[in-house]
Amino acid sequence: GQPYLWARLDRKPNKQAEKRFKRFLYSLEDCKEFVWNVEEDFKPVPDTWIPAKDIEFSNGNPLPDENGHMPGWVPVEKNSKQYCWHSSVVNYEAEVALVLKHHADPGLLEISPVPLSEILEQTLELIGTNINANPYGLGSKKQPVHLLVPHGAFEIKNPPALKQDDILSWFEGCSEGKVEGIVWHCRDGCLIKLHRHHLGLRWPLAETYLNSQPVVIAFNRTKYDCDFEPKSLFDHFSKLDGQRFDRLQDIKFD
Repeated sequence: GQPYLWARLDRKPNKQAEKRFKRFLYSLEDCKEFVWNVEEDFKPVPDTWIPAKDIEFSNGNPLPDENGHMPGWVPVEKNSKQYCWHSSVVNYEAEVALVLKHHADPGLLEISPVPLSEILEQTLELIGTNINANPYGLGSKKQPVHLLVPHGAFEIKNPPALKQDDILSWFEGCSEGKVEGIVWHCRDGCLIKLHRHHLGLRWPLAETYLNSQPVVIAFNRTKYDCDFEPKSLFDHFSKLDGQRFDRLQDIKFD
């Protein structure tokens, strides 16, 4: 009955099963469908793990996808060691998460606490100091900074035509193209992701589109009945309420 942040955890095959699966994939003679022993072929997961919504089931067991993985989720517990950076951007007492999004003023970003009830059933990307080599230059080893970015929050204003040369030119020739990739949202509900690496382009970049825009902190601490833990991200950001920075990487707490 409480809104919760969940982290993605794909259940993967153990070493023996993965070897069998790879032999099957590389075999040109065997055209039969690969058969998994779901109860024995996969690594254990926490009891709290749940499979993703579109996973198929057989005899009550979730079935792996075409890559031999079972996408799923585990709840991010407070003070979790394994998911400590996820845990740092959510406060269950206040039921809020630290989110990066567009500000009402064009060309301005905003970091603010968002009620978990407003992002139910959404997927979000965790970015920051200790995530994916920190392409946005957030924080430091001494003072890590992490934020959640809702998927679909940053819509491309002038998307390229669906031709390889046009897409390459867009990535390399305009400031809006200094991003990790594009996700197309199709009318039938399908999502199609294109990463810079798919086109042989470099990532991360020295300067990114996300880091080229100013950002303002909107965190009115008086709205919350709880005391944020000292030195937590919520405590630090609440003390920066109303402050504006030229870039994400310019945010400093001291």
